[in-house]
Amino acid sequence: MRIVLASSNRGKIAEFKTCLSEYEVVSFDEVIEPFDIEESGNSFKENAIIKSRAVFNKLKDGNAVVLSDDSGISVPLLDGIPGIYSARFAGKGARAKDNLELLVKKLKEKNVQTTPAFYTAAIAISTAKGDFSVHGWMYGLATSNPKGENGFGYDPMFIPEGFDKTLGELDESVKEKFSHRSQALILAKILLKTLTKEKR
Repeated sequence: MRIVLASSNRGKIAEFKTCLSEYEVVSFDEVIEPFDIEESGNSFKENAIIKSRAVFNKLKDGNAVVLSDDSGISVPLLDGIPGIYSARFAGKGARAKDNLELLVKKLKEKNVQTTPAFYTAAIAISTAKGDFSVHGWMYGLATSNPKGENGFGYDPMFIPEGFDKTLGELDESVKEKFSHRSQALILAKILLKTLTKEKR
């Protein structure tokens, strides 16, 4: 079964292809003309479904299985920001580095070196039978002293529970075992197996 990812984020695509290695995984811009999707939802779940459904409708293929995720980091000390705005925290079209630097700045304004934070991942699957979603979380600390070049997004400033290094310092294979996206994908795979059985 082929899964179309409603994402053009190369970091996410690589992670999904690794976690879903038993499936053929392609990004939506490999099969249709790329188009902008307005993430107008009020939650990670709503935004994930908006993206997967938009791509499913554009494909015009009743057999298509489209998967998307909406994910981000939330810092309770900062009233939960950036949350669903993680990918555009520093403004529309901002680079991942700009977003990270702005969050670091916000932490420094609070005069903290570390503070509790968590990642959320909502994964949506859209098919002709409807839209489905699951969630995963990863807890730890946000640090105002980012380190490491691994991962993407806010990884260099996030220290997961049980570790003394940031995700940016940890090997990708370590992150894959417990990340928010990995946790959500465990549940998403159950949905995908059900969908696969229905198609046989």
